[in-house]
Amino acid sequence: MEKIGFIGLGIMGKPMALNLLKAGYSLKVYDIVAPAVNEVVAAAESSDVIITMLPNSPHVKEAVLGKNGVLEGLQKGAVLVDMSSISPIVSQEVSEKVIEAGAVMLDAPVSGGEPKAIEGTLAIMVGGPEDTFNRVKPVLEVMGGSVTLVGEIGSGNTTKLANQIMVAVNIAGMSEAMVLATKAGVDPEKVYQAVRGGLAGSTVLDAKMPLALEGNFKPGFRIELHIKDLMNALDTGHNLGVPLFLSGQVMEIMQALRVDGKAKDDHGGIIQFYEKSARTEVRRKS
Repeated sequence: MEKIGFIGLGIMGKPMALNLLKAGYSLKVYDIVAPAVNEVVAAAESSDVIITMLPNSPHVKEAVLGKNGVLEGLQKGAVLVDMSSISPIVSQEVSEKVIEAGAVMLDAPVSGGEPKAIEGTLAIMVGGPEDTFNRVKPVLEVMGGSVTLVGEIGSGNTTKLANQIMVAVNIAGMSEAMVLATKAGVDPEKVYQAVRGGLAGSTVLDAKMPLALEGNFKPGFRIELHIKDLMNALDTGHNLGVPLFLSGQVMEIMQALRVDGKAKDDHGGIIQFYEKSARTEVRRKS
């Protein structure tokens, strides 16, 4: 059984690491915000597979390429699996350094938020060599309900950006529609039940609408992190010559919420922007 080093124990990383422990894997864990960050190299030296689950591109570059980072202790033949959601270009840059060190990297971002991280049912999108993917797939399957190789290194994060665009636009659409229905005097819970079985139904709707009806915006995935993902999506789109009109609109909605002090709310809290604009609240009737 592979020995695993796990770096990054935030909202997502902690339950993911716990699921690996429950499955019987030997883990050395470190968190980037702790003093132990200077000992990250030790995790690499004693691990066959190193998993990073960090907030953004700079954090991954620092943890892997920085002083006392993963690269300094990386064993030849080891696998670095970066499960952070970062720029595909950065994934490719880090991978080049990892290959030079005699190891291999996969980019394997996830979708599903804290609930699915706890359940071990995340959707994991992987980029990298197929033989390496097959080697670590049993490890990934402990954390994910679906584990899919989508292409070469960087493809995982490109897929995650596409995922994040669809999720953000879905939540915004749900919010806009439900605020309209509520202000028109229709019970939003009944609207939800009426549409969820039809074409407008979605995993996003079923995950976020019940929480919105309770006014519960405790973070499973914070608005500030979704802003980061949409910024990476917009940068990638601009570099490729792909206009991302809807992504830009939802980004500005999220930026408005950030200014309003709601950056750490769940991204389902997008509905609060519409509620404030329309001066109405979408809540379950008592």
